[in-house]
Amino acid sequence: MAKRDFNDHCWKDVVDKDVLDVYGSYHRELFVGRKPAILAIDLYKKSYLGGNRPVAEVNKQFDGSCGENAWKAIPPTQKLFAAARDAGIPIIYTTRHAETGGVHSTNRRKLEEGAELYEIQPELAPQPGELIVYKERASAFFGTPLITHLRKLGAESLIVCGESTSGCVRASTVDAYSYGIHCTVVEECTYDRSMLSHKVSLFDLHHKYADVMHVEDVLAHIDGLVQHRKRA
Repeated sequence: MAKRDFNDHCWKDVVDKDVLDVYGSYHRELFVGRKPAILAIDLYKKSYLGGNRPVAEVNKQFDGSCGENAWKAIPPTQKLFAAARDAGIPIIYTTRHAETGGVHSTNRRKLEEGAELYEIQPELAPQPGELIVYKERASAFFGTPLITHLRKLGAESLIVCGESTSGCVRASTVDAYSYGIHCTVVEECTYDRSMLSHKVSLFDLHHKYADVMHVEDVLAHIDGLVQHRKRA
C-alpha cells in the first residue's frame, strides 16, 4: 500500500496550511502497536436513535443522538470487528449505566433515561465472552478496571473506535497515552454529533497522542497478522 501523507485525513478542509506548518514537528511514521486490543467506546443505542438522518434533525426528538454520523460508521466498524475476531484480537466495549445520582460523564442537561439506551447497538453487539467495561466518566480508564484487563490479556496497544470523538474517545485516548499505551484511532470508525468537533479532535489526537489511521490501513495490518500466524 502506498505511503499516505501525514495529514491525508478528514480535517484537511478545516485546518489551514499555517496551522499544519506549526504542527510539522509532530510528523512521524504511523503504525498499529504490538499485541493490540480493540477499544470500542460507547457504541450504545442512544447514539443511533432517530435513524440515518442529519444530526440536527434527529436531535429535535432524540437528544444526544449522533444520527447519520453514527450510522455511517457501522459498516467500517463491522469490518474492523470481523477482522479482529479472525485475527484473535480481543474486543473490549465500554458503555455506562443509566444515569443515577450525581455522577455524569459530561455536563449535558440530564434527562430521565431507560437502561436500554446504553445497551450496545445490535449491529455491533459483543460476542459471547467479549468484555464490557462500565464507566461513569468520559475516559474508559477512569475508575474502571480496564488497565487490569489489558494487562491480563497481554495487550500492549489499542485500536480505538466509537463515540464521541471530542468526548469519550479523546479522553480515553489521552489516558491511554498517559499509561504509555500506543493508540491507533480509526478515522472512519469514530464519530461525533459535530463534524467540526470530530475533525479538530482527530487532528489534535493525531499530532499529540495517537496515530489516526484509515480503516483500510488498519485492516491491512490485521490481515498481515493473520497471514503471519498462518505461516508460523
